[in-house]
Amino acid sequence: MSFALHASGAPKAAIDEIVPGLVHDLIASRITGGDPTIWGPRAQDEASRRLGWVDAVSVSRPLVAEITALRDELNAEGVTRVVLAGMGGSSLAPEVIAQTAGVELTILDSTSPGQVLAAIDAGLDDAVLVVSSKSGSTVETDAQRRTFETAFRDVGIDPVGRIVVVTDPGSPLEESARAAGYRVFTADPNVGGRYSALTAFGLVPTGLAGVDIAELLDEAEATLLPVAIDSPENPALRLAAAIAGSRQRPDGPRRDKLGLITDGTHIVGLPDWIEQLIAESTGKDGTGILPVVLLPVSPEVDAAPADLQIVRFVDDADEFHLRERHPGEVLVSGTLGAQFLVWEYATAIAGYLLGIDPFDQPDVESAKVATRGLLDARPDQDAPAFVEDGVEVRASDPELVSSGTIAGVLDALWARLGEDGYVAIQAYVNRLEMPQLQGLRELVAADSGRPTTFGWGPRFLHSTGQYHKGGPAQGVFLQITERTDVDLEIPGRPFTFGQLIEAQAAGDAGVLAAHGRPVVTLTITEPQDDVLDLFEAAQ
Repeated sequence: MSFALHASGAPKAAIDEIVPGLVHDLIASRITGGDPTIWGPRAQDEASRRLGWVDAVSVSRPLVAEITALRDELNAEGVTRVVLAGMGGSSLAPEVIAQTAGVELTILDSTSPGQVLAAIDAGLDDAVLVVSSKSGSTVETDAQRRTFETAFRDVGIDPVGRIVVVTDPGSPLEESARAAGYRVFTADPNVGGRYSALTAFGLVPTGLAGVDIAELLDEAEATLLPVAIDSPENPALRLAAAIAGSRQRPDGPRRDKLGLITDGTHIVGLPDWIEQLIAESTGKDGTGILPVVLLPVSPEVDAAPADLQIVRFVDDADEFHLRERHPGEVLVSGTLGAQFLVWEYATAIAGYLLGIDPFDQPDVESAKVATRGLLDARPDQDAPAFVEDGVEVRASDPELVSSGTIAGVLDALWARLGEDGYVAIQAYVNRLEMPQLQGLRELVAADSGRPTTFGWGPRFLHSTGQYHKGGPAQGVFLQITERTDVDLEIPGRPFTFGQLIEAQAAGDAGVLAAHGRPVVTLTITEPQDDVLDLFEAAQ
């Protein structure tokens, strides 16, 4: 088998308790057969249009030759650098595929003007832009496409030969792209974005970049039968039970935080893809599973909270010494194609166990609406409560900033955490210039004593943003924004990239506050030698 799972302790107990019922109810074979009634009457309409991913391997096979032929054609013209403009499911799976294969793929999933400029300044002579958007109306992707079109023309390159579009049939993007003469790949409209890893959205950019996408489909195909049959050994049933049914104690509440640790596996970055798949699929109706991407040495690992279930990705989940070293954890190994397929099935099954629709995202639109409102109205930003060391401090509640110090504000924010709480760090900055900011997650987890997530804005809005609003009201939110002189016009739009990312941060903060979630925003206004020094000093 191309996928293996070992569980002990609480997740093993959950598997033993829950899997027989899933087998009895024929859940695996019903999903494979496209049965939309599994998740109840309220979800039936959505599910009837969102189960195409179970057939993705066979549907995607004909694409391999088409993508390979286009890659050869581009390479013959000296076009070898692939830039992917896409958000959420359109970029997260390609990122994992390319990184695991060791292939260069520039991921442009930000509205930071500095990141957009960096993608352009890296050179256009050998570049092709893949524009990926299921809806065809994603604001970030539209802005990136417009900017590259202009940039290509400015250096005398016809964008018709340098832009490839991936979208759903009938979308506004398909219509405009075909009218412009661009090469267009359409994907199965019955597959949601976060389940699209094995469709054109995952395969076109990575195949053009040089990944062996036929092998990826082969890996997934080898797992089709094991996940489709109603058997106690079905890896997807077992994984779903472990992540959605593991309890803090035999008669206690469910463990609703899921720690994801990469520990020696050949697969690079898989937890980031799983984070969106699970958070956006399950975080609704006041329930859900919160994925927390961890390091093997993260604070949550040394002293695991009772509500955190750890899944560890290894190269061989059946190795005895690993079982002994990590009691109470779920050990997972397998090929990348198998991982994609098993996690998709397991997430859909987790939705069944939680009693929610795993295919909708009812709260994602709220931040988009707020952003559009701010871009239309352009209100002046509220004055900061105070400024410390070039950092402006704002908060959703005046009590949070009453101390007048960043250290005091953070302490006040952590004080809002309940025993089942979590911290979400949201960094709306140029991550190419501040990659070390991701290390803030470890500092905050240690200081707050609670599971902590980290998301680059605005990409997390297409990922964990659904959980933040629709999941349990447990989170406190730390936004990091920046004020920079770098900005970039968006051709044909009345706002710049700088104004867009600022509106996205402010819009999301406003929606979170309206949901009663505490939000602190720290805006960096001066260049920092090491931005983490600001926070280490505040501990």
